[in-house]
Amino acid sequence: MKKFIIYAVSGVIILFLAFLVLFDFNKDSNNKQLEKVTLAEVAHTIFYAPQYVAIEKGYFKDYGIDIDLVLTSGADKVTAAVLSGDADIGFCGSEATIYVYNGGEKDYLKTFAQLTQKDGTFLVSRKKIDNFTLNDLKGKTIIGGRAGGMPEMTFEYALRQNGINPKKDVNIDTSVAFAAMSGAFIGGQGDFVTLFEDSAIIITLYH
Repeated sequence: MKKFIIYAVSGVIILFLAFLVLFDFNKDSNNKQLEKVTLAEVAHTIFYAPQYVAIEKGYFKDYGIDIDLVLTSGADKVTAAVLSGDADIGFCGSEATIYVYNGGEKDYLKTFAQLTQKDGTFLVSRKKIDNFTLNDLKGKTIIGGRAGGMPEMTFEYALRQNGINPKKDVNIDTSVAFAAMSGAFIGGQGDFVTLFEDSAIIITLYH
């Protein structure tokens, strides 16, 4: 009877140890099977919060993907990163794929997913305006971003939807690069600027 108990306990211990070894082996194997994907995002913004949560919680790794997230300010920079092979996927306005295709590139980009439905930029004023309406923009200079960029085109669309001619009623400055917009505004350029919320919050605190 004693021998049976000893054999039984020994068997349980051996099975338990074998399970631990196999578990660690499988875990190491899964880690080795992760495929690294470099993702270039146009802006680091709360607009992409679901993506950050998924990365932090390891949801991508559950599917065998190791995300390397890099900030590449501006759709033109994101496009260049993907075309050069520095990034596998880029988050930016879909206009970038159109420009590359129309440029006759054989190795053109492809838009394969829609991340957002709305534009995530804010309109920031240099001075406080009580009871602001878009009509307050008339005759003013707005740093709008790169000409032909999604934020700038969306801004023009919003103006037209509200009866404002973006070519005649306001002066939209498209000479400032995406990454330099907040700095240019802080430096005194423009009456208004369109920014993603991280830069908009910094400017609000600055003032």
